[in-house]
Amino acid sequence: MVCPCGLLTRQEEPVPLKSISVTLSICEFVAGVSATLNYENEEKVPLEAFFVFPMDEDSAVYSFEAMVDGKKIMAELQDKMKAHSDYEDAISQGHQAFLLEEDKCSRDVFCCNVGNLQPGSKAELTLKYVQELPLEADGALRYVLPAILNPRYELSGWPEDSCLKMKTPVVPLEDLPYTLSMVATISSQHGIQNIQCNCPLSLIEYLGDDKTSAQITLADGHKFDRDVELLIYYSEVHTPSVAVEMGKPTTKPDCLMGDPCAMVSFYPNIPEAQPPITRGEFVFLMDRSGSMQCPMSKQNKSQLRIEAAKETLTLLLKSLPMGCYFNVYGFGSRYEAFFPRSVRYTQLTMEQALRRVKLMRADLGGTEILAPLKNIYSGHSIRGHPLQLFVFTDGEVIDTFSVIDEVQSNSLRHRCFSFGIGEGASTSLIKGIARVAGGTSEFITGNDRMQSKALRALKRSLQPLVEDVCLSWDLPRDLSANVLSPEQTVIFRGQRLIVYAQLTGMMPPADATGEVCLKYTLQGKSFENKVTFSLQPKSDANFPIHRLAAKSFLQTKDMGFRQTPAKDKKDVLEVSIECGVISSHTAFIAINKDLNNPVRGPLVRRGVPRPILLSATSVLPRYGGFAERKASSSYLLPASWSIRSTSYYSCVSYRQKCYNPHRSTLNKKLYSLVFGDNHLVQLISLQKADGSWDLNEGLAMVLHMNMEDILAAFPIKNGNSSGWATVLAVLWLHTNAKNMQCEWELLERKAVAWIQMHAGSVMNVLMKAAVGFLQSSVDASMLTR
Repeated sequence: MVCPCGLLTRQEEPVPLKSISVTLSICEFVAGVSATLNYENEEKVPLEAFFVFPMDEDSAVYSFEAMVDGKKIMAELQDKMKAHSDYEDAISQGHQAFLLEEDKCSRDVFCCNVGNLQPGSKAELTLKYVQELPLEADGALRYVLPAILNPRYELSGWPEDSCLKMKTPVVPLEDLPYTLSMVATISSQHGIQNIQCNCPLSLIEYLGDDKTSAQITLADGHKFDRDVELLIYYSEVHTPSVAVEMGKPTTKPDCLMGDPCAMVSFYPNIPEAQPPITRGEFVFLMDRSGSMQCPMSKQNKSQLRIEAAKETLTLLLKSLPMGCYFNVYGFGSRYEAFFPRSVRYTQLTMEQALRRVKLMRADLGGTEILAPLKNIYSGHSIRGHPLQLFVFTDGEVIDTFSVIDEVQSNSLRHRCFSFGIGEGASTSLIKGIARVAGGTSEFITGNDRMQSKALRALKRSLQPLVEDVCLSWDLPRDLSANVLSPEQTVIFRGQRLIVYAQLTGMMPPADATGEVCLKYTLQGKSFENKVTFSLQPKSDANFPIHRLAAKSFLQTKDMGFRQTPAKDKKDVLEVSIECGVISSHTAFIAINKDLNNPVRGPLVRRGVPRPILLSATSVLPRYGGFAERKASSSYLLPASWSIRSTSYYSCVSYRQKCYNPHRSTLNKKLYSLVFGDNHLVQLISLQKADGSWDLNEGLAMVLHMNMEDILAAFPIKNGNSSGWATVLAVLWLHTNAKNMQCEWELLERKAVAWIQMHAGSVMNVLMKAAVGFLQSSVDASMLTR
């Protein structure tokens, strides 16, 4: 079943879509978007039609209008049930009507009904929305124009009234009859350093000597084979700020739209705790549905999702701290767990898990995530080891609200870190489960590395909790701040914190200022961040800050058309309708009563097909070629090699029992077959659970040395060879893989801790000898940092 992106008739046949044009305006980290879809009914009979499209779940949709044969018809936001009733009544009376709503099962899918579209008529359907832009780890602001709406797995008992039930034909990519155009304007007071796009651009122009604005244009010929992604680098993104927006003059005071609204941005300088915590229960829930066999992106020679997932799992397992507990689940139509319940992390259990990872395939059918989640939550908590859940999925789940509700109901006992794999992953699911469980969400598309994003999340999970988070305001008398964002209980190092507040009371003179202070404690120490701001509000006809404030409020209260508690539904309806921001309980409705032409006979069906995108089977052969090369990038040892090896043997015994030049040559060939030239992968595969390395032929191959030379350079005769091997491995990481440090940082910390514990007295001697032996420029004192 495919969820299309385009206008469809009531009988599920697409109407000819001519073009989609998008105008994007980005100011600092807020994007304003206007998207117009141009259709034409070339038939001789009127149509009732609807279109379906993806939308980032953080988008605040606040306007919808139709231009039909030169006449503009503005939509009104109403209670969803009333809007549906008014729409049906209008159609039955021969009027023209338009209905825009959020899907009942997922916040990131929208559908629009167009009733009584006349023969020869041209319709321009325009919607507008605003959105916060997420901040990437490298300082980039990320904007995505969703173009991919992947198939969603259908559960038993799935609601029949979801727009995702529709089907559409497919055609080769080059035969798509519609086009996409986009023009974007970007501005920042701090200046723009760089703009990157995953799609070709016909224009990128920086304006002004200080490069505070830029304009870009998407090149002609873009097809719907990928989402359009922009990465925007400003000269400065970590400056705290407060923006105050004037309320709507025609609205009554003391309501959200009538009062000024503030948007507060903090970048807390949270110190990195030393040492990180070593306790916890780490559960990795990995998607193994059939869609995980697809490439990471829709381009040739992209790694398969399941292969990237296996590499990531292996790296995570290597990076866990000794003494914690862990488990790995794979899910599809059914689920499998590596262990009945979470087990203590040891060399033995790590080896057992790695063997299971090696055998993982995308062979479990559909995407049924609720059952494994319930199984995970049904287990007893391990005292002193709080649960940290990591969810990896391509997000092809229909009823995202039910999944989010399950995670939220268990939010007090765990944190959830979520990862959307590939283009088209459900933003509603990925962002929703992380938001309600105090974690973070990441999306892995294009050239993104799942490994680095997963390890960043693991690093965050190992940091002590920031506690006693509170926000205080210092405002003039008769002015107060009503915070609309949910109470902030979790802050992670390196993250941005955005808070919205309604300013009520008497606004002071133009030169007045206010102050807001963020306070928190970490490991018993108190910290605070302050920012002073002008209380002179600025006007904006689209009221983006007010819309985003309303969206922030709705995300905490609106749990779906069916799941929202009755006590919250009233607040959702009130804020949604007052601020004009759509929710699962409201819909935009527009009626053109100038048209009074009752429909006679059935509606004609015509299709706007979706493209056939490259699949895993069309890109990668089953045997040989690229598929084999991709397999070589796994962080896994060959099946015939034991991961366990003997520790603490002397140089003499090692030389006598292990070294064989002829066998070394054979193993080098085997290493080359399995790992290719990826020496980092080889090195990680050899590390033990406690962080150490054994001195063996595998390590010698990574170092491009022979065993005789390595043994000869060992400065402590008859000493612990594992200490020498571990020092060499750590030094190799710093010398040859510095650019990948985010992926090996945690396992390197384990190694350093092991060295300090088992070879502390001779650590400086080993390090100095290793620097000379490897001819490295790394500071020999780095292990004592």
